[in-house]
Amino acid sequence: MKIAMVGSGYVGLVSGACFADFGHEVVCIDKDQDKIDRLHDGVMPIYEPGLAELVTSNVTAGRLAFTTLLQDGISGVDAIFIAVGTPSRRGDGHADLSYVYAVAQEIGQHLANDAVVVTKSTVPVGTGDEVERILRESGTTCRFSVVSNPEFLREGAAINDFKRPDRIVIGAEDEFGRDVMREVYRPLFLNESPILFTGRRTSELIKYAANAFLATKITFINEMADLCEKVGANVQDVSRGIGMDNRIGPKFLHAGPGYGGSCFPKDTLALLKTAEDYDSPTRIVEAVVTANENRKRAMGRKVLDALGGAESARGKKAAMLGLTFKPNTDDMRDSPAIAVAKTLTDVGVEVAAYDPEGMEIAAPLMPEVAMQDDPYAAIDGADVVVIVTEWDAFRALDLRRVKDLAKTPVLVDLRNIYHPDDVRGLGFEYISVGRS
Repeated sequence: MKIAMVGSGYVGLVSGACFADFGHEVVCIDKDQDKIDRLHDGVMPIYEPGLAELVTSNVTAGRLAFTTLLQDGISGVDAIFIAVGTPSRRGDGHADLSYVYAVAQEIGQHLANDAVVVTKSTVPVGTGDEVERILRESGTTCRFSVVSNPEFLREGAAINDFKRPDRIVIGAEDEFGRDVMREVYRPLFLNESPILFTGRRTSELIKYAANAFLATKITFINEMADLCEKVGANVQDVSRGIGMDNRIGPKFLHAGPGYGGSCFPKDTLALLKTAEDYDSPTRIVEAVVTANENRKRAMGRKVLDALGGAESARGKKAAMLGLTFKPNTDDMRDSPAIAVAKTLTDVGVEVAAYDPEGMEIAAPLMPEVAMQDDPYAAIDGADVVVIVTEWDAFRALDLRRVKDLAKTPVLVDLRNIYHPDDVRGLGFEYISVGRS
């Protein structure tokens, strides 16, 4: 089939490359000329393991192309995916749908053949209805169907998630849309990937509900971690104990500094606003959003406590290892590291940091933080070493070298990647999350 992917960011580029790898002919469209030029040169706009190789191989095979011209890109295609950003709107937390609607308007102006228009972007309930209205009012005489097909990609594992999904959700209102989407995903039928056909509005809500539920699990175990510290319990054993219950499951039960990234923060806010618009309060999600924001600053205060308190911390140095919201990505959106660093620098702590992939993006977001070339340069002379992101590179630090370089051997492990006895046995003061 011929597919157009409008938007060449995280979702659009990964999805387009994977569809091309299935054998479809794909063109990725983006208004950013510099991004398209770099993609033509084989330079990825994001860091995602395996993506550069996947893109290059499919460009070489002639199945994947890039353009800035939507009219040319959608000519003769069977499916047009809208994969542009839907960030939180300033001031009210609603999803900003202006990019989605602008694309729909442009599609309507240039659609010259029958096609299915698919919202791949994460959008609130009812967005597909508005996209359909825009297309109808554009004056196009071609047959079209508007379909919802939310993405469920984890940053750092997106290619595997796309090719071996837990499920594929397709919200369609007519047989034309369902038939085209069956053909689009036919390569995954052969792998027996579960496909759920629903109504369009149901599909749109599934995405928000899934992310809100996962955010709730993270926030729940973080609160249990706080309780564990008070009562002398071990949150990792609590996580194992409840995760062995098949009704609960072990995933997203790892205590840490709170969730961040491109999805959970904005999607929980958008769900709250949708619920508010329909006068259907979501009190649990509201509590999750509040608790998670408080969590990030609380982790900064945890580091200050390790420095002897806010007053004693002034003029001391903290080494932050990891800045991105999770490993294997360069995504800094709503990363807990931002709040942790801000809490420290607000009271006069000098912060040096290292991240394997995120420093270029982090630098303008954290101008008060000194970026270093490697973890040991950040640690040199530090009064406290803080592990914020659980990159594999930090799991095997030479702790003896860390102790020699640091001014004082204090390690605050916000991801619990080390065993307390191992670290304390080397003479460190070791502080973790949810472990007494």
